[in-house]
Amino acid sequence: MRQKPERSLLALVLIGLPVLLALVGPLVAGPAGPRSVSFASGDGHRLGTDFSGRDVWHQVLLGGRSVVLVAIAATALAYLVAVPLGLTAALTRRTWLEEALMRPLDVVIAVPSLLLVLLVAATLSPGPAGLTVLVGFAAVPDAARVVHAAAVEISSRPAVEALRMQGESWWRTAIGYVARSMRRTLAADAGIRLTGALYLVATAAFLGVGIQPDAADWAVMVDRNRTGLFLQPWAVVVPALLIAALSMGTNLLFDAALQRATPRKGAPR
Repeated sequence: MRQKPERSLLALVLIGLPVLLALVGPLVAGPAGPRSVSFASGDGHRLGTDFSGRDVWHQVLLGGRSVVLVAIAATALAYLVAVPLGLTAALTRRTWLEEALMRPLDVVIAVPSLLLVLLVAATLSPGPAGLTVLVGFAAVPDAARVVHAAAVEISSRPAVEALRMQGESWWRTAIGYVARSMRRTLAADAGIRLTGALYLVATAAFLGVGIQPDAADWAVMVDRNRTGLFLQPWAVVVPALLIAALSMGTNLLFDAALQRATPRKGAPR
């Protein structure tokens, strides 16, 4: 029982630091100072300098928004599309409609998400907003199948049939009962989905998709500074740890929330 508050606190710390840096960092970073020697330490630079002599701490303050906010926005966009799609396919009584909604997703699932992003990016050259849409679209098929599978099981319950016999609207049945009943499933899936979005956004930025090659971005910092890892490791270690912390903290937070929501045997309800 004591581990639950500790786990929640650890998750909040792991999530809070990168999110705080992403939101507040650009506001307090200030102007860039003069460039120094590449991969140098000291001389007024808290975390040393990067491959082009820029202050690493200044780059860390500026580089979080393009990774963190794009991943969060892409995950939210994926669920905005996947939840109505999965609910509609699960609750319809028309088999042809269910097949028409779900089968095209199998085609998209067959293409690796990163390959899909790279193929589209090769022709459209998206910016941060375009990358958000691409990553969100790539996550829709998996999320929609999770929603559909959970909704099919719930929609077979007598309570749903009773709601239909009472003449309740589709919206009240789908959102008021089915969606509420699968919120724990969606919460568990959201942690995995956000981690996948972080991986995809960071990998795309690592490959130069949606981000300028010299932009202040945590993933770009890992890529551009890896040649000096043994000379000045902070330029690689700090942004990599921030990305990993957000991923780990998200899953820890959802796990802790799900454990609190699960009643133990013999515990009073």
